[in-house]
Amino acid sequence: MPALTSRAIQIDAPGGPEAMQLRQIEVPEPGPGEVRVAHRAVGLNFIDVYHRTGLYPLGMPSTLGMEAAGVVDAVGSGVTHLQPGDRVAYVAATPGSYADARTLPADTVCRLPDAISFDTGAAMMLKGLTAQYLLRRVRGQHEVKAGDFILFHAAAGGVGLIACQWARAMGLQLIATAGSEEKCALALVNGASHAINYRTENFAERVREITGGAGVKVVYDSVGKDTFEGSLDCLMPFGLMVSFGNASGPVPPVAPAVLAQKGCLYLTRQTLFVHMRGREATQAMADDLFAAVESGDVKIHIDQRFALTDVQEAHRSLEARKTTGCSVLML
Repeated sequence: MPALTSRAIQIDAPGGPEAMQLRQIEVPEPGPGEVRVAHRAVGLNFIDVYHRTGLYPLGMPSTLGMEAAGVVDAVGSGVTHLQPGDRVAYVAATPGSYADARTLPADTVCRLPDAISFDTGAAMMLKGLTAQYLLRRVRGQHEVKAGDFILFHAAAGGVGLIACQWARAMGLQLIATAGSEEKCALALVNGASHAINYRTENFAERVREITGGAGVKVVYDSVGKDTFEGSLDCLMPFGLMVSFGNASGPVPPVAPAVLAQKGCLYLTRQTLFVHMRGREATQAMADDLFAAVESGDVKIHIDQRFALTDVQEAHRSLEARKTTGCSVLML
């Protein structure tokens, strides 16, 4: 089977949005354990900015993008869970989805239920599976149960809006933070029990007020440097600080004694692909996400759609915090 020609967005060196260039590339025939997917829609995520700027280094030249949805075009030997013509969605550990098509390992590619559209599938895999592992798999000393308070930063973003809805379905009292009154209102509409505008309020003080001084069992923080210290002050003794991103910059080194002083806290740095190791784990996580979406407990909000050729504008909007919910590139 011959290679396909595809449009792709590539960079030759780290840089600003202008570093991304539209090119024609060849998409090879799948080898053992691989599939080739013809994309219908591609997801945009803040990790794409990290890759473009070099915060997370890549080999060069590199095609950006972590997730997409489309149709299986060809299947390599040893792949048994997919066949040509299947509707699929994926998030991949290696970038390369900003393209019309790509060949990739089949392990993280999942059949997309007929009830879920391609653009929804493309928008939800990285963000939805991130919310899934945060709420359903990450555990500290305290067991999180219905009625408990948790704190979720950047709650009006793609991961955050999914987490707000999923937490509501689980009976959790999610305290959301966001950077504007409009974003706070959005988090509340999507299931947050309380919302704090961190630009106008001290979020640590407000969390203590909301919880009657007790603090929360878990903080989920993808913001990083700007919120880390305040997040520790929101936790009850033996609480769990879950760091899973660096939108404001990397967190500085932390002295273990600080964790002791603030209540013998637990600190973990989480990444999605450790949870997705192995075909069985990936499918189980995806099934949980698909069920939440199909039941209506979680609705995927796609608030921005861009053409592939408008990817520079898309990245500028991401970096300027002008986006809410999910963003996709339409092909």
